[in-house]
Amino acid sequence: MDAAPQLETRAFEPAGLEQGPAPRRDSGRTLLVTVIYRLSEEGRKASLIAGGDGRALQEVKIAVPTSRFHLVSVDPEGVARLKLQPRYRLDVEQHVVREDTPPTYDAPPSIEDLLKDAARNHQLERAYHVEREESRTRHRETQFERHQKLAERFLADRAMRALEHPKPTPRQCYVAVNGRPILFDAKQHRDLARQVPPEAYRRFSEDLRTRTERNKDKRARELAVHEEKQRAIAEWVETRGTADQRQRHAAGVLPLEEVLEGMADEAFAAAGDRPRYMRDGVERLQAYLRQFRPYVEVRVTKSDLLVTSANAEEATNGQWALRHELQALLPDGEFTLRLHRLALKADPCAPTLSVFGLLVTRKVGPFMLRREYLVPDCDSLTRHNPS
Repeated sequence: MDAAPQLETRAFEPAGLEQGPAPRRDSGRTLLVTVIYRLSEEGRKASLIAGGDGRALQEVKIAVPTSRFHLVSVDPEGVARLKLQPRYRLDVEQHVVREDTPPTYDAPPSIEDLLKDAARNHQLERAYHVEREESRTRHRETQFERHQKLAERFLADRAMRALEHPKPTPRQCYVAVNGRPILFDAKQHRDLARQVPPEAYRRFSEDLRTRTERNKDKRARELAVHEEKQRAIAEWVETRGTADQRQRHAAGVLPLEEVLEGMADEAFAAAGDRPRYMRDGVERLQAYLRQFRPYVEVRVTKSDLLVTSANAEEATNGQWALRHELQALLPDGEFTLRLHRLALKADPCAPTLSVFGLLVTRKVGPFMLRREYLVPDCDSLTRHNPS
């Protein structure tokens, strides 16, 4: 395009730095309007050839007739601009998209070209806002349908609950869908959605009452068990405790473990003096490791010991025989064969020692008493990988 002689051009400066004279008006028939656009490299070359400044960002002033004032916008500072920015265009799917950059030309445009582009931009802007409003309307309708379907499902399914945080109220509540909270408001929403908050609040209140009653019952049962245990302890101390234990019990300083140990001595008296499983893993592992040449001088501390305990999956003849022997002596007991694997924590290549125990549990009054006995052939059941 040829440079239009009637365009007044100047270098672009940031808004607010220019203090020029007020725009001229042509007896109400035209308005001097600012136009901002960009030139491509080809356009910058053409600008230089035509005597222009060749800058990429151009700011010019043109006289716009009153019949085309709809193509002009005036900002709060009173500056009139031709409506070229933001710029609207059609994409490949013929949807109007908005771009905030000014238009780019390959040659300095004429006044008619600018007015023509402004008119097209004005039409596309209206189409853009129409599309946006239609999109918002469709979105609202879709949201309304989803709301109604969710409300229908919530009201039909008495097992569904609103989120407890924030707490449901007769007016508002949130219902989670795929991990996302959906708001229901009895005053803002319509139809079935309005019924969700009061129903959600009713279910929440009912659950709260049920939970409160259940907690009260649980607390009452726990208090009853506690009182029963206190009576059992007092009876044991009074009838079978030593004078020292009775004095400490009266003062409230007798340890519960001491009483339970005394009860267990009585409960498992039929087992006689069979060796018990002791927590002596440090000494046991150290003695075992010193049988191997690389560990003859090893010193195992409590922090070096790693003990892994689990129910044994297999039992030898000797272990099974011990179980039957103790079961005959303690017929109401529960028996579990336990495997305790002792290892050196800092050295995974060190030999490991497996120790077996037979755990016996008996219920005496309100107490579950436990005692674990050492399996006689445990020392022969070892697994190691000496280096």
